Amino acid sequence: MTDSARASTYLKIKLMLIKIKPKESNQRLDKFLTAKLPISRSQIQKLIKAGQILVNGKKSNVHNFLNAGDVIKVNAAKKIKELTTGKKLEPNKKVKFKIAYEDNDILVINKPAGLMVHPTEKMENNTLVNGLLDKYPEIKKIGDDSLRPGIVHRLDKAVSGLILVCKTQKAFDYYKKQFQDRKIKKIYTALVHGWMEKTEGEINLPIERAKGKGKMAVKPISQGGKEAITKYNVIKQFKNFSLLEINILTGRTHQIRVHLNAIQHPIVGDKLYKQKKVKEKLELDRPFLHSTTLGFENMDSQYQEFTSKLPAKLLKVLKTLS
Repeated sequence: MTDSARASTYLKIKLMLIKIKPKESNQRLDKFLTAKLPISRSQIQKLIKAGQILVNGKKSNVHNFLNAGDVIKVNAAKKIKELTTGKKLEPNKKVKFKIAYEDNDILVINKPAGLMVHPTEKMENNTLVNGLLDKYPEIKKIGDDSLRPGIVHRLDKAVSGLILVCKTQKAFDYYKKQFQDRKIKKIYTALVHGWMEKTEGEINLPIERAKGKGKMAVKPISQGGKEAITKYNVIKQFKNFSLLEINILTGRTHQIRVHLNAIQHPIVGDKLYKQKKVKEKLELDRPFLHSTTLGFENMDSQYQEFTSKLPAKLLKVLKTLS
């Protein structure tokens, strides 16, 4: 049965009672319901924790193993309707992307600049996620958010380079924790305006969304700012520009772009965070920011590292400066 068919059936009956058969026993509650309900496993886990899914009339645990004769009561039709109506991801084979690495659990994608990673509430259908669903339909229920299946971290639409995508829930849970624990190596290359006085440094400035501007801004913790740490090393200095290697310890939206702008060294080509006093002398229709390196310890405790060369358009800019 398709997800849409399951959703239609579920919404009609509003209340679901399932009696576990002997052949269905010894399965985890959340995994069992993933095959029955038109929502992701992580969403099912939230309903279990909220007490909207009961086993034998009692609140259960997401890790609970089912026994023959158990009765599951699902009483969350309103919530499931919210999760399944008006937000339907469609596969799109026209979305092009390059795969840098693939195994049974993960993909490392080399994302081009201009490609949005996932849809927003407006439901764009030409994002990386739409392209992934065409080739890997199994990721539809992977993750914490129905609009971001398999996505454990993000790259801005205007930024190119490496991004990790998970093909299984086990991988998603593992790598999500790796990101939260700051164990993932994330290196970027950026060209900024101005001559950096220091050859290396750390920018530790809290960031929060700027109201009504579609931008992020530096704000103190007392005003809702969230911790954001960016480290940089100067690779090469030009007359009016600096080429940087950047390592982010946190992953806030637009973090690198906001931080470099805050220290008066905005990224070349970044129209969103461009300072009025800075005049663009280089022709570039995108920010000079590229996700160059992604490294991590995989689920087999082996370290893996992937690198991506600068796109031709960015190399052309550097050639102009040399």
